[in-house]
Amino acid sequence: MLKGKDLLSIHDLSVEEVNEILALAHELKAKQKAGIEHHLLKGKTLGMIFEKSSTRTRVSFQTGMYQLGGQALFLSNRDLQIGRGEPIKDTARVLSRYVDGIMIRTFEHEKVEELAEWSDVPVINALTDLLHPCQVLTDLLTIQEYKGKQLKGLKMAYVGDGNNMTNSYMYGCAKAGIDFVAATPKGYEPDMQVFENACKDAEETGASIKLVNDPFEAAKGADIVVTDTWASMGQEAEHDMRKKIFAPYQVNAQLLAEADKRVIVMHCLPAYRGEEITEEILEAYADVIFDEAENRLHTQKAIMALTMG
Repeated sequence: MLKGKDLLSIHDLSVEEVNEILALAHELKAKQKAGIEHHLLKGKTLGMIFEKSSTRTRVSFQTGMYQLGGQALFLSNRDLQIGRGEPIKDTARVLSRYVDGIMIRTFEHEKVEELAEWSDVPVINALTDLLHPCQVLTDLLTIQEYKGKQLKGLKMAYVGDGNNMTNSYMYGCAKAGIDFVAATPKGYEPDMQVFENACKDAEETGASIKLVNDPFEAAKGADIVVTDTWASMGQEAEHDMRKKIFAPYQVNAQLLAEADKRVIVMHCLPAYRGEEITEEILEAYADVIFDEAENRLHTQKAIMALTMG
């Protein structure tokens, strides 16, 4: 169903397509662990455009293409004429004649949409300031590993800044049937258009999408508690101010006392211990968090195989 399609937002995917990605990710992870070759993209090339740097994104996509039998090209602003003012539409049309897929990690979501509009090959959104779909699909895979493949009826609590992760969690939970509650300080809520879209998406699966300001209300009875850094890339100048505002939104033992006894804690990393999460809680749930980090590899392999295959 996904062959030749872009993956810019989980909102654009059907419930069936989300399940297709997760099913293939499980299969590819099992094959990789068993040492079984799975060269589904043999001879194909992925162009990776990085305007925002990342440890996990670069290594997982590059390794993933290698394991799928293809190759990946790292392209920074210094490697592309975008950095010297070439229009996105021209870059898209040129790269489409060289590579079989384009991955981009950048700031403005509109840039990814324009790239996809002009590209003749699939475009994968590896992060924008608005959305981070690959990470949330990865998190759904991880939740399945710890909570079972039937996700409907679980409750996820997100505590922290209403950023690109919150936006994508709303879309991901809506498609998966997970009840989602985000607790953010006033003035730091997620994107309202995304919230409205996610509420409509949730009608199909029966999930609920809610926004609150009280972190303890959000965490009550939660099966999954997630958080993210309080100051995203590009917000470093706000760090000290944000530390004061977000202090009540730390994931700590007191907060988790409100959650289900079998709760799992997730964090997309990098984590700032003592800020959004305590050292104690991060290490207590390190197995989950680092499985989550590893699963970027397997989920993105599934996305590439399905869109570029």
